[in-house]
Amino acid sequence: MDDKLAVSTPSDTEIMMVREFDAPPALVFAAHSKAEYLERWWGRGNPLDVEIDFRVGGKYRFVERADGEEHPFRGEFLEIVPDERIVYTFEYEPMAHLGPPCVDTLEFTGSGDRTTLRSRTKFETTEQRDGMLQSGMEDGAGQSHHALDALLAELQKA
Repeated sequence: MDDKLAVSTPSDTEIMMVREFDAPPALVFAAHSKAEYLERWWGRGNPLDVEIDFRVGGKYRFVERADGEEHPFRGEFLEIVPDERIVYTFEYEPMAHLGPPCVDTLEFTGSGDRTTLRSRTKFETTEQRDGMLQSGMEDGAGQSHHALDALLAELQKA
């Protein structure tokens, strides 16, 4: 559990996560948009293969390796506002048959050395939202954010 992460359900089909980072918005944005950074934090510190075409209409695919298994995720970028906003679809490939992918909106706000990251995930149904909540996503997000904290601290020292 990440005591810095606030998770809420603003509607029957949404999950909102809010977390602050000790890094400027441009750096937190870069950590979400460059393969060499994503592979170091996104998979909770587990080995991660990243393919990313970071542009509107571009696609991505991440494969996390954990506990002897592969966990593939994919999506498409719908909107990009440098250093401010990323909107993309998100899908766990083994569950793709259960319905359309969710849509994630990341907003990076702040100034100086602090960034607030707001992540809003929109699902088609309440059942999809609740399934995500029950999947352990809050713990996984917390673990990934701790790995991101470490990466951001390292990048700021460089």
